[in-house]
Amino acid sequence: MNGLVFYIGLGIGLAAACGLRPFLPVLLAGILASSSALGVSFADAPFRFLMAGWWLAIVAVTLVLAYVLQLAFRLAPTIDPKDPASRSDPLAASLTGLAFGAGALMFGGTLAAHGDSAWPGILGGLLVVGVAMRASGPVILGARARLPDRAAREALTLYLDGAALLFAALVCLLHPLGYVLLALFLLLIVRARQRAGEKYAGLRILRR
Repeated sequence: MNGLVFYIGLGIGLAAACGLRPFLPVLLAGILASSSALGVSFADAPFRFLMAGWWLAIVAVTLVLAYVLQLAFRLAPTIDPKDPASRSDPLAASLTGLAFGAGALMFGGTLAAHGDSAWPGILGGLLVVGVAMRASGPVILGARARLPDRAAREALTLYLDGAALLFAALVCLLHPLGYVLLALFLLLIVRARQRAGEKYAGLRILRR
């Protein structure tokens, strides 16, 4: 039971990191799994490709391609729920889909590698990625809106990749930190709702 609790924490943490940006957490997990390091494993047959060299090469190339598309064509890296146009942005939509897919694979593969059913991890990974995006999206979009020039806005993606890698590394070192990371994202969502409620309450008072 202690092992299961730890591996669920690892799956949650990797999925949450993928919710920020999927590429570096997937690369880190694959490299660690191929080295049998820190308890990270994708040894079960359906998920064994996650630590294969060809898969890691595809992920690395996709990471570079995402940066090239973002910089060359000024595509948005994140969907803005308030801007319908961003939902049709091919890069933002693709990255969102990749994040959900990566989170589901990380969580499901982690459980399957340790003898448990994969489907709860796949569903849980989708849910955790959704929570991570819901919590971090407004923060990222707000930061991009406040930055004065395009170079600074594009550089924010580098920091986002760094944060995703850092979270994934910490969770791989100490698996229960995945629960802490999920709790932090949920707290961000709750506080954002509270601030929105206070804002609307203030507007209603002013209208009176």
